Amino acid sequence: MWEILMDRVRVAVQAADPITLAGLVSCLKSRSELFVVPSPAEADVVVFAADRVSAQVLADLRLSEQQVSVPRVLVTNELDPSDVLRAVEARVVAVLPRIAATGTRLINSVVAAARGGAVMPPDLLGELLKQVDHLQREALTPRGSNACGLTSREVDVLRLMADGLDTVEIAEKLCYSERTVKNVIYGVTNRLNLRNRPHAVAFAMRAGAI
Repeated sequence: MWEILMDRVRVAVQAADPITLAGLVSCLKSRSELFVVPSPAEADVVVFAADRVSAQVLADLRLSEQQVSVPRVLVTNELDPSDVLRAVEARVVAVLPRIAATGTRLINSVVAAARGGAVMPPDLLGELLKQVDHLQREALTPRGSNACGLTSREVDVLRLMADGLDTVEIAEKLCYSERTVKNVIYGVTNRLNLRNRPHAVAFAMRAGAI
């Protein structure tokens, strides 16, 4: 039994209403590659659903991230683009509009999140680029940090991340170990004070490094 679970993505669901919760759980349970767990503390990925991402929802996401720091897939009808960076800071790596959240897209987003990937709509990614640019100008550049400090290895990894590849695929593509890829990503995010992988990709794209 344990060997079977090792090959499956453990996913927890949090939702603002019981009907949405029941629907998402039912959908996720129907797929053999996933295993629904009752608590985020047991999960590899958390699916968080809310009709509208309000200030309270963002606060709940942030609190949840502080308690259990795992990737989150956000399913919502409305996310103000100005709040996308705050969502990313709460480890949201995928955003799905509810109207487009088919079973297949949801499953693919969960699996991508578990593997270190990200799924962000183009309009939200564009807004994230703007906000990262502001972060660079107001916080990073005055301290002497900029994209010119990226090594060729870091640029290679970030470029493949931007193409949607996960950690395993990046390692295979570059003939690195998974640990090396993870260390490269950690080095970039830590050195530039970036929050997570989508944040790092957005920073590199805005800086013209990829």
